[in-house]
Amino acid sequence: MKEEQIKAINRIDASLCRLKENGEKGLFAFITAGDPDLETTFKLVLSLEKAGVDLIELGVPFSDPIADGPVIQNASQRSLAQGTNLRLILDLVHRVRIETNIPLLLMTYYNPVLQYGLEGFAVDAVEAGVDGMIVPDLPFEESTPLQEVLKPVGMHLIYLAAPTTPAERLRKISTAARGFIYCVSRTGVTGMRDSISPDTAEFIQRVRQHCTLPLAVGFGVSNPEQASIVAQYADAVIVGSAIVNLIEQFYEQKEVLVEQVSKLIKSFKDALL
Repeated sequence: MKEEQIKAINRIDASLCRLKENGEKGLFAFITAGDPDLETTFKLVLSLEKAGVDLIELGVPFSDPIADGPVIQNASQRSLAQGTNLRLILDLVHRVRIETNIPLLLMTYYNPVLQYGLEGFAVDAVEAGVDGMIVPDLPFEESTPLQEVLKPVGMHLIYLAAPTTPAERLRKISTAARGFIYCVSRTGVTGMRDSISPDTAEFIQRVRQHCTLPLAVGFGVSNPEQASIVAQYADAVIVGSAIVNLIEQFYEQKEVLVEQVSKLIKSFKDALL
């Protein structure tokens, strides 16, 4: 694949542009790749798209997921027990790309990428069909080496912004960021919450003062009602733990699992219309 061809394609930008033109709010979904197995992940991706998801984050399982709460930690352990690794996930993405052009992000800790090799990872990931990545344990100030290998192949490194992120850091993130900004609705780890923090709206307004990219809110959006609230001030809503929790509930019933996740996502999508 020629570099100029790679640069011309980024499905994240195309999806966000379509949403803006249509006056719609995006629905992004997170699932852990390989939970309960890679074949079910393949089916889940296609089902999520059919149910209305605009972008999918595939979690790369890691043995020490410090940013994740118990639900996603358990999913990581289940996936690792199946032998899932980064190379197998890229193989999965390649298979998925035969069926769909939905934007795909990898949510991964930095160690698996370092072990793979930065340049080799960038080339293999974009050729497989990955559009971007989120690395929650990679500070912005240390992200230059990864950016230097991702930018030439047209992959986006998605940066996180938290309620504690100061204005100067937000300005720096805005300069380097591509695609969208992942706004963490509250400090702490991932997981379902009983309510959306009343400070989230003010936080999003503050990020907008410094960042012109679309803003997606995640960490704690647990039900359609919360998604509807978040969508009033964000460009997209990210749902993760609610899906992964459902996968755990139906872990032994894989066909039922896919159906149940699809129903859940449809309820979130309806709340955003």
